Amino acid sequence: MNLSQEDWVNQLAADENAVILDVRTEDEFNDGYIENALNIDINKGQGFIYEIEELDKNKNYYVYCRSGARSAKACQVMNELGIENAYNLLGGILDWEGETVQP
Repeated sequence: MNLSQEDWVNQLAADENAVILDVRTEDEFNDGYIENALNIDINKGQGFIYEIEELDKNKNYYVYCRSGARSAKACQVMNELGIENAYNLLGGILDWEGETVQP
């Protein structure tokens, strides 16, 4: 499900079962990420699928990438793998107005 930044942030803040997932490359992640984000690179192909399959399917995943395209695809893959609640941040970190963390 695609959410605007405002909806994504508000829903995340109210969700006690939330996990933030960054699907960018490790290099992109190291340039700055949303606090508490888990990084699983969607470009890893089957490796991405293996890591997604290890996630708790009962959690709610708030997914982002650079612009929103890879995270939209990631949400689709997650849904196909049995994760019902995957929320895509429209506009990605490019449009992110909140704080980011530098590793």
